[in-house]
Amino acid sequence: MVNYISIKEARAMSGLRVVLAAGSISPWSEALKQVLFVKRLPFAWVAPEMPGPDPELQAWTAQTSMPVAVWNEERPRSTWTEQLNLAERLAPEPALIPETIDDRIAMFGLINEIAGENGLAWCKRLLMLHQRLTDESDAPVVHHRFKDREGFINYARYLGGKYGYDPAAVARAPQRVAAILARLHAQLQGQLRSGRKYFLGDRLSALDIYWASFSLTSSPSPPEWTPTMNPAQRAGIAPDPAMERLPELIEHRNFIYREHLKLPIEF
Repeated sequence: MVNYISIKEARAMSGLRVVLAAGSISPWSEALKQVLFVKRLPFAWVAPEMPGPDPELQAWTAQTSMPVAVWNEERPRSTWTEQLNLAERLAPEPALIPETIDDRIAMFGLINEIAGENGLAWCKRLLMLHQRLTDESDAPVVHHRFKDREGFINYARYLGGKYGYDPAAVARAPQRVAAILARLHAQLQGQLRSGRKYFLGDRLSALDIYWASFSLTSSPSPPEWTPTMNPAQRAGIAPDPAMERLPELIEHRNFIYREHLKLPIEF
């Protein structure tokens, strides 16, 4: 069982503290946790007040998104690029950023297509928000963070503001998701044809970890990977049709988790 501490407690500590979206699989949080696991970097698990923006998180990190990594008295790192570079500095081995410039450019570019603004997860969030905000049925929304449907819808509106929700962005999202998945699939296929198991070179990189982590919200993982997941959340993870047409991507996700990452998944 994960022992979360409050932001107030975390601010009084030194060492590595990571503010996470507690209680659910957030792909950004999951990827950072797995990077730290691979690098054997211990950290304090920190949970803000949820749902909605936490004033204490705002005061500490000058923003309200998660995850955030804080090392001693250094500035908070709230983007995946900053977090990955911090982890690489604190634990240079095993290296997750390639040595060669071409592989570095490919890795950071492809992770940005997965985790960056207007990337895979961003577009998937827009599609999810559109479904929630346009659903006029009377069926109650079951979610472990909310007491009723109204609370869930209000939170969806808050997220919509963060992700730039509008009909035009929603209309573009499926094509963008399919294009990103196709590019990742082409990268993997090229590697497999060369007898290599990873997205880049012949060893694990951050790209493998970010893909594995982010795919969890688009393709259901084996139930034993997430034994403490809320049933309503598990039921809400539906296979992405575009991903189902590229089974090698899911096979790669499963390989990376089983060979390199922490199971069962804690959140």
